Amino acid sequence: MKRSEKGNGKKIKNNRLGMAAIAVVALMLLGVTVSESRGLENRLAYYNARAASLAESIEEEKARTEEIEEKKKYMETDEYVEEVARNRLGLVKDNEIVFEEAK
Repeated sequence: MKRSEKGNGKKIKNNRLGMAAIAVVALMLLGVTVSESRGLENRLAYYNARAASLAESIEEEKARTEEIEEKKKYMETDEYVEEVARNRLGLVKDNEIVFEEAK
């Protein structure tokens, strides 16, 4: 009987050692998985911020384009032509009196 008891003791020690090794490997895999998960979360946050920034830039560009289109339409009107003629060329209408400041 002593022999079988010794054999069981070795088996139990081997089982515990094997279970400990498996637990260590499992913990290492868990650590690697958590680390990679955090890295992916950081990358996702970066790309989400980048996408928001690009969307904002697109909206600003659209606003500038609309402003340019409005200015183009205004420049095609008679009102704009009259404004330029008055300001840059100093032209006046027939019934207007111009007062100039003394320099």
